[in-house]
This record gives sequence, structure tokens and C-alpha cells, in this order.
Amino acid sequence: MEITEKRIDENKYRITRIMLELGMPAHLRGYHYLREAVCLSMENMELVGSVTKLLYPEVAKIYHTSNEKVERAMRSVIEVGWERGNRELYEEIFGYSVADGKKRPTNSEFVLGIADFTKTCSKSLHY
Repeated sequence: MEITEKRIDENKYRITRIMLELGMPAHLRGYHYLREAVCLSMENMELVGSVTKLLYPEVAKIYHTSNEKVERAMRSVIEVGWERGNRELYEEIFGYSVADGKKRPTNSEFVLGIADFTKTCSKSLHY
């Protein structure tokens, strides 16, 4: 296995752990789209700067679906996690949580937040 592939697998593992702790159910399509979007963004942060023109189409191509379905499914799974997830972890990653009376992060905010957190979190956190 190449170094790049190993790093991608480690990132995907950490992203999976974080998303599950954030209360995102893995059986929803949006979960898989979102995880892929974060992985892609970690490799190329320019994708987050243009989610509708670059990121959604890339994820849609991988999963053989439309950009609109990707966007909607990601928004839905973020909403589910926001309502029932680990509020302390949301606070740590985004600086606020549902307990603060704030709205959920947007898709692009979520992708960027998880990508940054995954890159910076210590392996001692077990993510």
C-alpha cells in the first residue's frame, strides 16, 4: 500500500469515527456522501470553496447520482446529527452547538470543519 493510500484510509477512519460520534446514522446516503466530500476536501481544499460547482458534482459522479440529491442528503444527515449528536464535540469543532440555540452548520461549513478537525486532531483522541 502506498503512503498516500494509507493516509487516505487513516483519514477516512478518523472521519467515520467523528461523524458517528456527532450522531450521524451510517445507514443514510447522506452520511456516505458527506464522508466522501470530507475526504475529497482534505486532498483538495479548493473543493470547499465551490461546493456547488466542484464538490457536489465530484461526489455525485462517484455515487452515480445528481448534484441535487447529494446536496439534499448531506443537509439531511447534518440536521439529524445536529439534533441528536454529541454537543460537546460540535462545540469543539464548530465553536457552537444546538444548545446555544444556533442553526446547524451549512454543508460547506460542516465539510470544512470536519476536514480541519481531522487534520489537526491528535491521534491520542482516538479519532
